[in-house]
Amino acid sequence: MPLYEYLCLNCKKRSTILVLSLANQAPAACSHCASTKVERILSRFASPKSEEARLEALADPSYLAGLDENDPESMNRFMKTMGDEMGEDLGDDLSEAMEADEAGPMGSDSTDMS
Repeated sequence: MPLYEYLCLNCKKRSTILVLSLANQAPAACSHCASTKVERILSRFASPKSEEARLEALADPSYLAGLDENDPESMNRFMKTMGDEMGEDLGDDLSEAMEADEAGPMGSDSTDMS
């Protein structure tokens, strides 16, 4: 049972569709806006790497290209990419931790107690 990916021509989002039978295939529709104006695209894939290959990739200077340590969004993308490379899904936890760090140890609504 293959999975096919489609790009919606209306909302520009990707949809993954499981095809249960090639003989009785239903018309593809966007899972976000239900539009049938979709275009089949090449699916993304992952290639397994050894731990050594992952560490070598992280050591490559081009890996840090475009990183701005003063830009939280840039750091967030970098940490997400690094987590993906290491096989860890950091997900929303990373964004929440970075936002909490920017707000300070007591949060943004802390008041002076002196």
